Amino acid sequence: MELKGKIAIVTGASSGIGKAVAARFLREGAVVAGVARNEEALRAFAAIFSEGKLHPFPADLTSESERAHVVHRIIAEFGHMDVLIHAAGIIATGTIENTTPSDWDTMMNINLRAVFHLTQLCLPSLISRKGNIVCISSVAGLRSFPGVLAYSVSKAGLDQFTRCVALELAPKGVRINAVNPGVVVTQLHRAGGMSEEQYQAFLERSKTTHPLGRVGTPEEIAELVLFLASEKASWITGATYNVDGGRSLTCAR
Repeated sequence: MELKGKIAIVTGASSGIGKAVAARFLREGAVVAGVARNEEALRAFAAIFSEGKLHPFPADLTSESERAHVVHRIIAEFGHMDVLIHAAGIIATGTIENTTPSDWDTMMNINLRAVFHLTQLCLPSLISRKGNIVCISSVAGLRSFPGVLAYSVSKAGLDQFTRCVALELAPKGVRINAVNPGVVVTQLHRAGGMSEEQYQAFLERSKTTHPLGRVGTPEEIAELVLFLASEKASWITGATYNVDGGRSLTCAR
């Protein structure tokens, strides 16, 4: 029970890595405030846990006012928070030639600005509780890949955000780290515009681009997130951890 008695906010909790993290935290004794835009999926997920430990907080994190409102609601219900997990995010294809300013702004707003703002909003409680933060980044934040310009830049920004905030909050006892997954089977790429046929071909090709010969699962990412959020990682801050089947070790292909 690594997180027994802890209050954790998990964004993107209705699917993919966020959902896996929320489920893993619940098994370790945490009370989870799950935040996601898809209210129906979020409430269906919460209904699985009969003990009422997963509390759904539907919110559109692209909205500055909704970000502030959802943090206010969570603090009002629980009084504080101990862990903040930034798992909400989007991906889209685009190069320097065809990415529009609007596409760029959408990517930065969700993958970077929302993380920055939510962190600010949660800081008073996190500082008082000497809590910690984990950001879900990407191998694309560490390595350069063509065709996903805005996404890669947003994740590189998230990694630098993690390092800078770690230095600023360390004197106050708050830790922040990031995990950088390779290709993981979620709805991320489908939501980013891939057809089912394209996605299956992408997964098949990924077997050749990841040295371990396969893609990852959300549950594998959740295990690392749990470690970083627990007291077992009490002397770790500002780190970016590859969890990518060796993808970050390879040349671009």
